[in-house]
Amino acid sequence: MTCKVLIVDDSKLARMSVVKVLRTLHADWKRIEAANAAEALELTKELSPDVALVDFNMPGKDGVTLAGELRALNPRIAVAVISANRQVNVIDRTQTAGAAFLPKPLTESALAEFLDAARRQREKEPK
Repeated sequence: MTCKVLIVDDSKLARMSVVKVLRTLHADWKRIEAANAAEALELTKELSPDVALVDFNMPGKDGVTLAGELRALNPRIAVAVISANRQVNVIDRTQTAGAAFLPKPLTESALAEFLDAARRQREKEPK
C-alpha cells in the first residue's frame, strides 16, 4: 500500500532528515512538505495525506495544535508529533489530540514502528 506522507517542519534541514529516513523505509511513498501550519492545512485539504509527521516547535502554531486541526480535517490521518521536548504535559497533549509522540532525534526504528502501526490501522478501516 502506497501512502502520502505530509512532513511539517519550519526547518528545511529537519524536513530533509525525515525525508531521508522515510525514503529508506518506503521509497515508493509520496512525500509532501510544508514549512508551517498554514501550508500543512492547505495541503491536507488539497491532497488528503494518509500520514502527517509534524514538528512540535514551529512559529505561530505548535505541532500539537496543528495535529488536532489535521485530524479535524481528516479523521483518518495518522499524525505523529516529533519533539525533543519530552515533558509529560507535551506527550499528554499530543495523545489527547489523537496523535503519537516521537522523540527527537528521530530514529529509523521509531519512525518504522509508527508507520507500520498507521498502515495496519488504515488497512482495518472501512473505505
